[in-house]
Amino acid sequence: MGLLDGRVAVVTGAGRGLGRAHALALAEEGAFVVVNDPGVGGDGSGGDPAPAELVVAEIEKMGGRAVANVDSCAEWRAAENLVTQAVDTFGSLDVLVNNAGILRDKMSFNMTEDDWDAVIHVHLKGHFAPSRFAAAYWRAQAKSGKEVYGRIVNTSSESAYLGLVGQANYAAAKAGIVGMTVTMARELERIGVTVNAIAPRARTRMTTGAFSTYRPAPVSGFDERAPENVSPFVVWLASPAAAHVSGKLFTVYGSEIELKSEPQTLGHLSAGERRWNVADLIQRGEELFTGGIASGVPPLPAGIGGQ
Repeated sequence: MGLLDGRVAVVTGAGRGLGRAHALALAEEGAFVVVNDPGVGGDGSGGDPAPAELVVAEIEKMGGRAVANVDSCAEWRAAENLVTQAVDTFGSLDVLVNNAGILRDKMSFNMTEDDWDAVIHVHLKGHFAPSRFAAAYWRAQAKSGKEVYGRIVNTSSESAYLGLVGQANYAAAKAGIVGMTVTMARELERIGVTVNAIAPRARTRMTTGAFSTYRPAPVSGFDERAPENVSPFVVWLASPAAAHVSGKLFTVYGSEIELKSEPQTLGHLSAGERRWNVADLIQRGEELFTGGIASGVPPLPAGIGGQ
């Protein structure tokens, strides 16, 4: 018996890397899986049905049930059809794992409009559009008096709050996904749907393409950057065991899981019952940076950026 026996899951970007690992892990726990992946290149160009079809074949080989979907999850009607396909094929929708993404890394002063639009489109709209139609499906169930089982797991990135160089478009999209996660968690809480986000570290086509020095797989021993390390946590979030967890962001990598905090106030100034003026700020502004808080750009933590 699996944790997700008979549940129906949609995984976007499931033809390779993290999405593939998630789809296989969900299927191993008994879920029926819609494997969504248009098979585009790492920059969003081209298209190939083979990656999605190969993952379906892997799931069927191990005795599971799956179906391929090769449409872009960022297209409005395609996202609606993705939800409809899950319901029509397997009878319901219980889990949505938003994972699809591309990269168009460039320094902000060299980035083109298309570089910006493409990344925002695939990541941010590609997360919202399927979530919107999944939420509508679950709300309709709730209004008809049915018990709702709904899980959304979004894929953000540490770039969203660390600001990796050359990723203004990607960081903006991933930060938007965090805001969307918390908002939808609040909106859907009353009908029994949870919404969470993960910021994974894993060796995928995107990370090795972005960082030429990305940590290679070890010859032997534990591979802490294997995509498969992240998937058990996704399965847990999708399972009944995590029904009480919602509106959260987790960093997941190797054998480590971190619950990230909401933004906190680190310094505070008050001018009393009057407006601040520039002269006062020149005199008192440094009071915001006390207790070792840096006023400049913070350094990146160890292990970020492919190391």
